[in-house]
Amino acid sequence: MTDIKCENPGGLSPVALAFVGDGVFELMVRERLVAGGGMPAGKLHQAAVGRVNATAQALAYDGVLAACSDQEAEILRRGKNVSLSRIPKSCTPQEYHRATAIEALLGYLYLSGDKARLEAMFALIEEEIARGKQAR
Repeated sequence: MTDIKCENPGGLSPVALAFVGDGVFELMVRERLVAGGGMPAGKLHQAAVGRVNATAQALAYDGVLAACSDQEAEILRRGKNVSLSRIPKSCTPQEYHRATAIEALLGYLYLSGDKARLEAMFALIEEEIARGKQAR
């Protein structure tokens, strides 16, 4: 990913932050999958889809919240409370709101230019998703 920094990412709407965060999360997942070794494109796609969806992302919410600074927790709260007009049938409203919060945080971190914190949060999200799927 390119290095980018926004002057005031906390001043952006949570929807804008989630829009960026969705793309950041998907790209980070894809990078990790490709770096993990060769596999056919279909298998890469299936592996990505299993992690880049609202249900999976929602599993990470509580663990991420516990690791957040006050500013990051505020971004999560704003992302979770955003008014959404359309929620996919593939998840519950609660899952979708939690996933939007995760995406808003990732968008905020990316636009802040804090690559180390973004990487740390991504690693935590991956761990929490794996832990949540094992618990099911």
